[in-house]
Amino acid sequence: MIHRLILAFSTGLAVCASLTSLLAAERESPEALLQRLLKAYPDADANKDGKLSEDEARQYATKLRGKAKAPPTDSALPAADLRDVKYGPHERNVLDFWFAKNTNVAAPLIVFIHGGGFVGGDKTKKLSSAAIREALDGGAAFMSINYRFREHAPIHEILRDAARAIQFVRANATRFYIDPKRIASFGSSAGAGTSLWLAAHDDLADPKSADPVLRQSSRISAAGILNGQATYDLREWDRVIFPFKPEWLKGEAEGPQFYHFKSDADYDTDQGKKIRADCNMLGLLTADDPPIYLSCSLPDGEPTSRGHLLHHPRHTQVIEQRCKELGIPVIVVYTDKQNKHDRAVEFLLRHLGLPVSGHVTSEVR
Repeated sequence: MIHRLILAFSTGLAVCASLTSLLAAERESPEALLQRLLKAYPDADANKDGKLSEDEARQYATKLRGKAKAPPTDSALPAADLRDVKYGPHERNVLDFWFAKNTNVAAPLIVFIHGGGFVGGDKTKKLSSAAIREALDGGAAFMSINYRFREHAPIHEILRDAARAIQFVRANATRFYIDPKRIASFGSSAGAGTSLWLAAHDDLADPKSADPVLRQSSRISAAGILNGQATYDLREWDRVIFPFKPEWLKGEAEGPQFYHFKSDADYDTDQGKKIRADCNMLGLLTADDPPIYLSCSLPDGEPTSRGHLLHHPRHTQVIEQRCKELGIPVIVVYTDKQNKHDRAVEFLLRHLGLPVSGHVTSEVR
């Protein structure tokens, strides 16, 4: 058993030089091997009693294996100039930042918001190197953010993490060499819905706040929505998208848990209605909202799976229709190919006042 644990440790951190001696110690007693593991990995001692049990070693080996299986980031990704800058109090309130190439002038900023269903994802994953290069070559700065997940906060507070990131860089515009009046955002899936929420929601600036960050505007100049959602009022899905099939739900309470409600009854309380309205991008859109780029790569028709429903073209269609009703500038791309982040970035650059190549318009429906 102990030898298998050592193998598990080596699987988790194969590059660790100290494992060479551990693996060579096959003839040692179990107690001696545990002592050597403890010396090499003191954090494995969960209860801090100075001894390493087989259970503690097993749990720590599992943890190391989990780290080893983390998907690699894009090796071609340009290195961020600033990493893990704190923009809020939670441990996931961090951002990476790439300065514009010309820091002699205040540059526009493009913000990437990752997807993952508000339960996973990271600012360094599923981030297109082509999108970053398109932004930087186009004269903009670039930022990618993390935010809290559903386990940490309800959806309406998670969305405000993204707003706070926008407010934070505005409050520190001189530090980041950006033009605070020219900020745009984009993303896929949850990051797309969040970008749409930023575009549609009224300004969250609170001039009386004791927090100087929250005194700043949360508004953006343009938004890119790739395979996103039209609303986070899940009751609206039955009306304008498609209803969730019971087998697609992750438990009967998934809907209420999205808002941290205690039960379905909370949907129809005054507070529940207020929260749902605050998350309903379709209802929040008004004529003064910024230009929007919409893209969807999934087929139309009856949804065939949870993922198809979450990213169904009908989300794009109803937002497109609402934008046209209100006179909001909108470009829509329906394609059976994977969405290209750099196409969304080109749209954002144009609406930030920067020159672009102009190939996006050839794909507009």
